[in-house]
Amino acid sequence: MDTARPPIYPGLAGKTVFITGGGSGIGAAFTQTFALQGARVAFVDIADEASRTLMGQIQKETGTAPLFIPCDVRDIAALQGAIEKVRLAFGDIGVLINNAGNDDRHTLEQVTPAYWDDRISVNLRHMFFAAQAVLPQMKRLAGGAIINLGSIIWRLKQTGLPVYNASKASITGLTRVLAREFGPFSIRVNTLSPGAVWTERQIKLWYSPEFEKEVMAGQCLKTRVLPNDVANMALFLASDAAEKCTAQDFIVDAGWS
Repeated sequence: MDTARPPIYPGLAGKTVFITGGGSGIGAAFTQTFALQGARVAFVDIADEASRTLMGQIQKETGTAPLFIPCDVRDIAALQGAIEKVRLAFGDIGVLINNAGNDDRHTLEQVTPAYWDDRISVNLRHMFFAAQAVLPQMKRLAGGAIINLGSIIWRLKQTGLPVYNASKASITGLTRVLAREFGPFSIRVNTLSPGAVWTERQIKLWYSPEFEKEVMAGQCLKTRVLPNDVANMALFLASDAAEKCTAQDFIVDAGWS
């Protein structure tokens, strides 16, 4: 994770922030940057070791560890239970970051109905039910911010992961519908779509020198997009500075798409 200090938004201090998939990669950057704002941060993840390591790092940096609840977001009852645990521990959730997802590669020919359903559960379904669960809490707060993690990948028409592409494209539609549904309660809903982000997982599994050449040829800015670049946009979208921003797709891709 890059270590540049994030911008400070004083209004985020003390807010309860709930992050799915917050234990590694971009999710860990969300967890760290919101903790540095003085927010009360809770996150769920299936990566237990990485999540507990992150808790220790943030404890050393801020003096307070985020709340980690092991949870597989495919289990909606468990996800709803985690959201309730956070409410009881920290108070009503004011910021929801629907980040959890998995971009495992797969060919069109390999996809079975069971695989399709599983990938939709991992990448899309939980976002709806997390938003549904926090709605009463945000109503009590008279406002809130929901950030759904999309991707530019479907805009690029990338092959090799068709179900992931379909789920990420669907997030844009879900965001717009929820923004209309939740708007009367001063709840803002936006999509945050990264480009090629240089996380440990991506570097290990996918990002070859040949791929980096392709990325740099496509990007307007010839520099790597890092997890904190995405997290800094999330800070803005969650803050009062973005109080008139909703139903939009905010892209952080150095101008690739």
